[in-house]
Formats: sequence, C-alpha cells, structure tokens
Amino acid sequence: MSRYRHDERPAIAYLFLSPWVAGALLLTIGPMLASLYLSFTDYDLFTTPAWVGLDNYRRMLTEDDRFLASVWVTLRYVLISTPLKLAAALGVALLLNRASRVQGAYRSAFYAPSLLGTSVAVALVWRAIFDRQGVVERTFAALGIETGGWTTNPRLALIVLVLLAVWQFGAPMVIFLAGLKQIPPELYDASAVDGAGWWRTFRSVTLPMLSPVILFNLVLETIHAFQSFTPAYIVSNGRGGPSDSTLFYTLYLYQRGFTEFRMGYASAMAWLLLAVIAVVTALVFRTARLWVFYSGEEPR
Repeated sequence: MSRYRHDERPAIAYLFLSPWVAGALLLTIGPMLASLYLSFTDYDLFTTPAWVGLDNYRRMLTEDDRFLASVWVTLRYVLISTPLKLAAALGVALLLNRASRVQGAYRSAFYAPSLLGTSVAVALVWRAIFDRQGVVERTFAALGIETGGWTTNPRLALIVLVLLAVWQFGAPMVIFLAGLKQIPPELYDASAVDGAGWWRTFRSVTLPMLSPVILFNLVLETIHAFQSFTPAYIVSNGRGGPSDSTLFYTLYLYQRGFTEFRMGYASAMAWLLLAVIAVVTALVFRTARLWVFYSGEEPR
C-alpha cells in the first residue's frame, strides 16, 4: 500500500520541483523580463531608467554604424564557420566509424578540443599562435610570405576565429558518429549489390539517413555561432579590431552595456539578437521539410 495518500502526491511533486521553479523565476525569467523593460529605456546603471520607447531600436537600425558592422561581421562568421565545422565533424566521424583497435583513442583525441570549450585560456593560446611572433607567422615568413600577424591584419583576423571554431568540432562529431551507428547495414549492402560507388552511397544512403542528425547539429551550431563572444574578446583585446574586423555582435553588446554603461541600448541589442536567432531557427526548421528524411518516409 502506498505510503502517501493520493491527494498528497501533487504537493510532494511541487516540493521537489520548487528549487528548479525558483531558479527559473529568479535567474532566468525575472532577468529576461527586466531586460525587456530596460530595452525601452535610457539606463546607465547609476540613475533611474528613463522610458524612451522604441528609440534604442531606431538608433540601432538607422544611426549606429558600428552596430551594422557588428551584424555584418557576425553573419559572415556564422555563414563560414558553421558549415566548415559541420563538414569537418562529419568527415572525421565517417573516418572514425570504421572498425579499428585504436578507434577509442582517436575519438578521445578529436573530442578533446571541445572539452576545453571557448575558454579564455584557449583563446589566449590561439592568439599567441597567430600573432606577429606566433608559430603560424614564422612558418609563413620562412616561406617568404609576410602577413604582419593574422590577429592584426583586418583581412585575416576573422579567419583566426573561424579556424578556432572549426578546430572545436568534437561535440557535433560525436553526435554524427552516434547517428552513423544507427544506419542499418542492410542499406549499405543493398547499395553495394547495386554497384554504387562510395560517393553515390554517401549521397543516396548516408546523407538521407543522417539528415535528422544534420538538422540537430545545424541548429545547435548556428545558435552557438551567433552567441560567440570569448574568442573575439580575447583575440581583439576586447576592442573588436583591427578595424572592427572581429567586432562580433555580442562583443559590441558588451561594449555598449559594460564599457559605455548604455544598459538600455545593450538590452535592446540582446532582444534583437534573440529575435534573429528565433527567426533563423524557424527558417531552418521550415526548410527541413525539403531535405530531412525520417525513417519510414518516402524519399523526396
């Protein structure tokens, strides 16, 4: 017989849920609503917020050249780093999917950079590798190519951050590898019987069966790329240079809010970023009907 009466069970459930509910209200929902209010105010952290309506949003879109520059830099970063990172992750996952005695060691080695995350230490090491006295610059100099340092060259600085993102492909690689393990071997056997080559098998069997996993990784990595902050902050010393070539949207938001103390303006930027991420995610899911194949469906 149950120890508790039926009418007591909901109360017990709410009791165990209460820490999570309190955390969500106090640490997530509450600050979000506060920032939404501040986005319509002129607030400098020291005085009472003054209501300005949509003025922050208007100035962002029509008067702030650095805002527009940060949008352009971020879009370029997302459109370049995300496909390259997913391509690297899928390529390595295909190699690791083959049986091997040292397969576990290779998986750990390729996943290790993702464990480090986009930490300050990793960004500092990356900046040291690509600066004027770094290994990369000395290697190019030995070949007779002078760049003046990648992190100080406006044409190359963004590439440094893209390479850092691609280098940390371990997390999507593991997800791709799990997806590859779920593809029925019979499909590959049938493809071999039909005489299909490697490329035809990859295009007609592997990609369609892996498309739900590709969608999952694409959404996660796109959101992650939009929110990237630490690498740009460290590599550019918090300035977004040279010549605003690494001025990520989140970095400019930080400058506005915590350097210039324009917290109302920064809050408006944060909510605009949330809206853009929501729209992009919705578009990805909308187009997924054209290229994502789920088991049991007829191929499109």
